[in-house]
Amino acid sequence: MRSMITSIVVALSLTALVAQAPPPTSGQLPAETPAQKEARLQWWTDARFGMFIHWGLYALPARHEWVKKNERITDADYQKYFDQFNPDLYDPRDWARRAKQAGMKYAVITAKHHEGFSLFDSKVTDYKATNTPAKRDLIKAWVEAFRAEGLKVGFYYSLLDWHHPSYTIDRNHPQSANTDAEYEALNKGRDMAVYRQFIKDQVRELLTSYGRIDVIWLDYSFPTGTQGKGRADWDSVGLLKMVRELQPHIIVNDRLDLLDMPGGWDFRSPEQFKPREWVTMNGVRVPWETCQTFSGSWGYYRDEMSWKSPAQLIELLIDSVSKGGNLLLNVGPTARGTFDARAQDRLTAIGRWMAVNGPSIYGATQAPAGFKAPANTLLTYNARTNRLYVHVLDWPMGDLVLEGYADKVAYAQLLHDASEVKMSARRDSTWIREEGRSGDLVLKLPILKPAVEIPVVELMLK
Repeated sequence: MRSMITSIVVALSLTALVAQAPPPTSGQLPAETPAQKEARLQWWTDARFGMFIHWGLYALPARHEWVKKNERITDADYQKYFDQFNPDLYDPRDWARRAKQAGMKYAVITAKHHEGFSLFDSKVTDYKATNTPAKRDLIKAWVEAFRAEGLKVGFYYSLLDWHHPSYTIDRNHPQSANTDAEYEALNKGRDMAVYRQFIKDQVRELLTSYGRIDVIWLDYSFPTGTQGKGRADWDSVGLLKMVRELQPHIIVNDRLDLLDMPGGWDFRSPEQFKPREWVTMNGVRVPWETCQTFSGSWGYYRDEMSWKSPAQLIELLIDSVSKGGNLLLNVGPTARGTFDARAQDRLTAIGRWMAVNGPSIYGATQAPAGFKAPANTLLTYNARTNRLYVHVLDWPMGDLVLEGYADKVAYAQLLHDASEVKMSARRDSTWIREEGRSGDLVLKLPILKPAVEIPVVELMLK
């Protein structure tokens, strides 16, 4: 009898252990051919330019979106921001218009960032916008406004959560510790199995409550080193399977710790980084998008002053496209729900440039191998129209030599006003005639730089 009871107890204990154990880290994701993936990503590849929006309670302290971690603020002390969150000037229609006027084709907003606060009316947490003085689902209005302007919509969802009581404290948590023993004490009673289900519940809400969602950012894994978290902690495979089932067309970033799995990601996402060349995996070019800020912070940071100039931001966009990539440019709205003046100024300047130079960005990519970029220029190419675009970063005094372009160009013009650019095989001056090398083409540019931030020469190829 005692042995039978012992066996039952052991069996129940094993069952409990299995229930609490992390889910398996392997398994098949939906199969897809390279051609099918290319077709699914085509709109995104053609768009090239999107808006990232980081907005949450951290807009009130206005000292970086990681302020809770950086200043090791407790839940109790952070609560004042929840109690005061009331973006009375929030007008997502204005945000959408500004994104569209800047030339952006899609947008991704932080439905929940690391602080754990949900901008949407989640049914599985009380830590959400509807329980603040805002008293409304801020995501619903945002989705409607951006769709109305013809922009694709996407959600960012943080895998980290500095507020959820079941999320185990790790090295990135505001209450991070120094030793394993301290972590063990801090995490007593916390259960990642409960939190894993919470992630799935919230992501399911986001992907079933707002219609078609075009992009989802699941951010982020840190599996190496001590007190890290990776695919087993999030059940990345199970989570991504659910995402693909709910919205099969959706485009997913690469931060689930599934880079080694077919179907585990759609694009690479270098952050605050300009790749030197087209991003590759195992020697193969892959879709990629760099996410960048106007300044050094993603969330609104009142006193941060390292803001990039319009020329730098436009060059960043061109540089990304010239290497086959996209740019996701971030805005951190204020706690009242507005884009601050610095962001507005830069969006306006980018929009002014894109209004006349958009053809060198939309649907464009890296130039074919036979075309070398002259010094101080960046090239993009549109295969559908067979047009090459020379972005002139440092305006020359007259001539621009294109090495090896002879017999390849049918016509040249400045893109912003369609004014002809004469072509020659040599450079002439009053005292000397410089014969070009065989195969060179000389563009006869005006002495004065046109009144655009970065002029573009459009070449119609033969």
